[in-house]
Amino acid sequence: MKRFFPIFALLAVFSFGASAADIVDTAVSAGNFTTLVAAVKAAGLVDTLKGVGPFTVFAPTDEAFAKLPAGTVDALLKDPAKLKDILLYHVVSGKVMAADVSKMKTAKTVEGGSVKVHAMGGKVMIDNASVVKADIACDNGVIHVIDTVILPKK
Repeated sequence: MKRFFPIFALLAVFSFGASAADIVDTAVSAGNFTTLVAAVKAAGLVDTLKGVGPFTVFAPTDEAFAKLPAGTVDALLKDPAKLKDILLYHVVSGKVMAADVSKMKTAKTVEGGSVKVHAMGGKVMIDNASVVKADIACDNGVIHVIDTVILPKK
C-alpha cells in the first residue's frame, strides 16, 4: 500500500490542478444552455467562444429563451447575422468577475453596444436580466447566468 500512495498523491495533484473547460464546453456540460449552444453554432461563433479570450458571457438559460415570443428562436436560427449580433451583445471582452460587475454602470459588448449594469442589495441586473449565478470560471473567461435574453438597442 505504501508504494501506491505516491501514485495516488500524484494523480490527486493532476486532478485538482486540471483547468476548467472553455466557455462553449462549460455551457454544454451545464445542461441548461442547450438553446444558447444551438444559437452559438447557428451563428458561427463556436470557434470564437472557444478561442483565447478572455471573454465574459452573460449566458441566458433555456428558460430565458423560452420567455421570448413564440417562434422567435426559430426565426433567429434562420437569420445568422441577426442572431450573431444578439449573441455578441451578451459578450464583454475581458474576464469580468461578479465583484467587478457590481462596481460598473455600463459595459461595452463585443457587438458594439453597451449593457446597463445595476447592482443593489446583492442583486445584479444586466439590462433587464437578473444574474442568477455568477463567476462560472472557464479557461478563456467567465460565465454569468442570466434569466432573460437581452437585446441590442438598435
